[in-house]
Amino acid sequence: MARNRSNPFRPAPTFWPWLALAAIIVLADQFTKVLILGYYQLGDSTRVTSFFNIVRVHNPGAAFSFLADAGGWQRWLFTGIGVAAAIFIVWMLRAHPSPRLFCLALACILGGAVGNVIDRALHGYVVDFLDFHYGGWHFPSFNIADSAITLGAVGLILDELLRVKRS
Repeated sequence: MARNRSNPFRPAPTFWPWLALAAIIVLADQFTKVLILGYYQLGDSTRVTSFFNIVRVHNPGAAFSFLADAGGWQRWLFTGIGVAAAIFIVWMLRAHPSPRLFCLALACILGGAVGNVIDRALHGYVVDFLDFHYGGWHFPSFNIADSAITLGAVGLILDELLRVKRS
């Protein structure tokens, strides 16, 4: 076990807890998608509140259905981007395992990216099921993986703002 240089009795930070968090996100994402695929047909919807529904939507594109009608090649493009991002994030977590907000953000993005890559590899599309709406306007449906990616992106922005403020 590596030792912390400033305190030899305290272990050096490691990236394993961050990978564990990413794995938990992947498991939660895939579990909820298995439930949706098992209990809902494509297009089914259940009203939960006046502003939220559970739905089953297939998104062959990226965020906000970007390139959803591109003919199928986008499946492999987005899968490749997700795999490349996951490899880069694991490398970043190994190189910099101690800044907590930074690593938390990367772990969220990693878990979300892997969750959506699994969908693309298995189904050719991403399963979305969270539908927020107001007055007839619906935000594009999303899932746990998308939520984790969004939280991770917000965390990275906040981490950078705090870093700039400190320096």
